[in-house]
Amino acid sequence: MELFDGRPETCEGRLDREVRVYDYLDRLGIEYKRVDHEPANTMEACEEVDKVLGTLMCKNLFLCNRQKTRFYLLLMPGDKKFKTKELSSQINSARLSFAEAEDMLKYLDIEPGAVSVMGLMNDKNHEVQLLVDEDLKTSEFFGCHPCVCTSSLKIRTTDIFEKFLPEVGHEPQTVHLVGEDRE
Repeated sequence: MELFDGRPETCEGRLDREVRVYDYLDRLGIEYKRVDHEPANTMEACEEVDKVLGTLMCKNLFLCNRQKTRFYLLLMPGDKKFKTKELSSQINSARLSFAEAEDMLKYLDIEPGAVSVMGLMNDKNHEVQLLVDEDLKTSEFFGCHPCVCTSSLKIRTTDIFEKFLPEVGHEPQTVHLVGEDRE
């Protein structure tokens, strides 16, 4: 794996959803590092990517309530354990579960394994509530996929919160997740 500055020299053979991410970031003047790799759709696969990027990949979970009337994108440090009960009480939504692949595609134009904050640029009707673990906001850099699981980006956390999220119109709700390894 090799670390690159910015978008690929050619976007031939890349999915439109990935190219749209590069276009969006470039339009906003957000600098980023990029690495291309085999599909990294588990946190274990992301560990090697982390080493190349020099940052911890963000864990991105696409969740919904039992009735499938509310959808949530949870961003948390990749090394933290997720406990549904811990989050449910903070957002007043009982019975959270992982959303279906069809919902990922419908709301974020993302497939399983590639869930990312970048998908919020596709949520034009703001139907997904962004939840961010407070520990993620203290990191200098943020690692995420550009809506595909075969590339990863390293972006300044301040650029995500001060440029990207305001532009896509998503106000994050900060949550506090302890996770079983940090109690």
